Amino acid sequence: MSVSPEMKQRIDALSQYDLCERNRFAPVGDPMFQGEAGEYFMKVLREKGGMTPKISKSLGWGRG
Repeated sequence: MSVSPEMKQRIDALSQYDLCERNRFAPVGDPMFQGEAGEYFMKVLREKGGMTPKISKSLGWGRG
């Protein structure tokens, strides 16, 4: 599955925190993590600083 320009734009618009949150809590099968889109997502996440201990602690492991 190739990454569309629209998906790239959605990924690029996410902050480092939002990327980390999505990475941790996205449902299985989320299109943002499939094929080239997933590769692009992880590339952007790394470029924006990745998952830091501070962000990880802020996110926690549970939702709600």
